[in-house]
Amino acid sequence: MKTTPFTEKHIALGAKMHEFAGYNMPIEYSGIIDEHTTVVNSVGVFDVSHMGEFWVKGPHALSFLQSVTSNDVSILPLGKAQYTCFPNEQGGIVDDLIVYHYEDEKYLLVVNAANIDKDWNWCVSHNSVGAELQNSSDNMAQLAIQGPKAKEVLQTLTSVNLNEIPYYAFKTGDFAGEKEVIISNTGYTGAGGFEIYFYPEAADRIWNAIFEAGKCVGIKPIGLGARDTLRLEMGFCLYGNDLSDTTSPLEAGLGWITKFAEGKNFTARAILEKQKAEGIQRKLVGFEMIDRGVPRHGYNIENAEGEVIGEVTSGTMSPCRKIGIGMGYVKRAYMTVGSEIYLDVRGRKLKAVVVKPPFRK
Repeated sequence: MKTTPFTEKHIALGAKMHEFAGYNMPIEYSGIIDEHTTVVNSVGVFDVSHMGEFWVKGPHALSFLQSVTSNDVSILPLGKAQYTCFPNEQGGIVDDLIVYHYEDEKYLLVVNAANIDKDWNWCVSHNSVGAELQNSSDNMAQLAIQGPKAKEVLQTLTSVNLNEIPYYAFKTGDFAGEKEVIISNTGYTGAGGFEIYFYPEAADRIWNAIFEAGKCVGIKPIGLGARDTLRLEMGFCLYGNDLSDTTSPLEAGLGWITKFAEGKNFTARAILEKQKAEGIQRKLVGFEMIDRGVPRHGYNIENAEGEVIGEVTSGTMSPCRKIGIGMGYVKRAYMTVGSEIYLDVRGRKLKAVVVKPPFRK
């Protein structure tokens, strides 16, 4: 298995380790519920160094991104970030990602760890305009410091004014004595906070500085288990569960990142435009359990008559709400908020209701 610059720290801290996307990653430390509530109420630190990072540079950088991503990169100002996806030729999703407009003619793409090779090959094979591409995934470490107290902890470590970094914006500056650290307000938990990108050789110094600065507020390391429950309470999609090569961005509720701007001829544009005009036949919805039970990935979703109308893509017992919550694709007739649906949970038919995420307000 691959390791991150923090793997030895996770093991020394007693984390339960497991393979994820080819990496030896911490799943939990003190327990998922404790770690989840720590992030919601205070501050926690996630090692997300397994994520992939690609640079796109040069005079053809923008035209390349316009051709391979669904969102409109032409409207992305310097210092801002944009959520988007790579559509495939059939209108499915190669991956979802974040694009950072780093400098003039220079962009940073942050992609999912499990898809690094797939995404890199996709970019290289679809680079018909001659953009400069650089895979820096092995030369960049990343920590996500998340929670309502993250800002007060991190502000003690940088001269960058964190109040001047709104959601989906970033700045590059000094952090914990290191230079050229990217400080980004693009978390995946819905609890506030920042993600920082830096060279792997600075990993020990940055980790130690953050935990020293956060002692007074009870900062804790957080594993991937709580990262999943936090993102699900917010209704954020996870590639491989809620998004895949066979789900379109419109079906996934990502019409807001699918822009049909003039001159933006991205992959499968015609397919997605037709889908938008004719309407989708299924959609990713959020739901809450009415009957007691925990929805899990792969469970069938049925109507009152027992007809299978979809499948659960993500599900858990909400640590904050103490009820079962989930997401799944359902047929058109059951897309609307308030629709009653049923889950087949090991032979038991349990009632749920379609709601609009987030589940944690």
